Amino acid sequence: MAAFTATDVKNLREMTGVGMMDCKKALVASEGDIDKAIEWLREKGMAASAKKAGRIAAEGMAYATVVDGVGVVVEVNAETDFVGKNEKFVDFVKGVAAVVAQQNPADLDDLMGKTYPGTELTVLQQQQEMVLVIGENIKVRRFARFAEGVSVPYVHAGGKIGVLVNLKTALAPEAVTEIGKNIAMQIAALNPRFWDKSLVTDDVLAEEKKIMMVQMANDPKMAGKPEAVLEKIAAGKMNKFYSENCLLQQDFVKGDLFTGTVENYIKDAAKKLGGSVEFVNAIRFEKGEGIEKKQEDFAAEIASLVK
Repeated sequence: MAAFTATDVKNLREMTGVGMMDCKKALVASEGDIDKAIEWLREKGMAASAKKAGRIAAEGMAYATVVDGVGVVVEVNAETDFVGKNEKFVDFVKGVAAVVAQQNPADLDDLMGKTYPGTELTVLQQQQEMVLVIGENIKVRRFARFAEGVSVPYVHAGGKIGVLVNLKTALAPEAVTEIGKNIAMQIAALNPRFWDKSLVTDDVLAEEKKIMMVQMANDPKMAGKPEAVLEKIAAGKMNKFYSENCLLQQDFVKGDLFTGTVENYIKDAAKKLGGSVEFVNAIRFEKGEGIEKKQEDFAAEIASLVK
């Protein structure tokens, strides 16, 4: 068997983007020949995808953009935060977003069967190619799109959170970009449960009222007050609930720009532009939310690879 060095492994990794252990195996199988090692890795692509498919992918990137007037937000997962910053991975995420915008898939299965831009491959096949190139399990998790109105995207912390805000206005899209971005930043920061108090469901209202009534019943200062008075106090307390949980009723976080609720900020900003702007909807994706993450000693794993 031809000898090869750690530098050869490093070079092969840089040329292919494949993990160190896979590069080492390829060089062993190819007797140190770089070209044959690359070919070997290509040939093992599907098998590598299958082996990595079981790994937990809870990192990656949430990404929002607008393509030809269509707003899109996607989440694509990888195993490590490091890969989430990889240029090839980021390009793949942007390609997936373009597919969502341009081909309007009905659901995730439909998306995976669409043609990936600039190739003859499906999104699923391109994802499998990326698993080989990146060396980790990669998975397109979810997407959303707004084809109507004016959409404004915002990506927080390099892909930790992706927000897409949809507005209704007769003003030019570029005129309302700042309004949309400020709203998106508020959504990213505070993650409101509801967009507006009118959307709070009856069961949530009933539960909140129940909690307030119990709290007042246990408060000595409230002892002896008539039920009607307690009901009125509880109703007043709901305003605090709305201001904490409903986007349009929240205090606008950029207090140096405007003092008041988000709802009033939108009205004020639109008036200054000489038109009207209505908040319609928004989507907030936070990478990995709801995925059970496997705790690993990454430093120990790296150390084991270089032995």
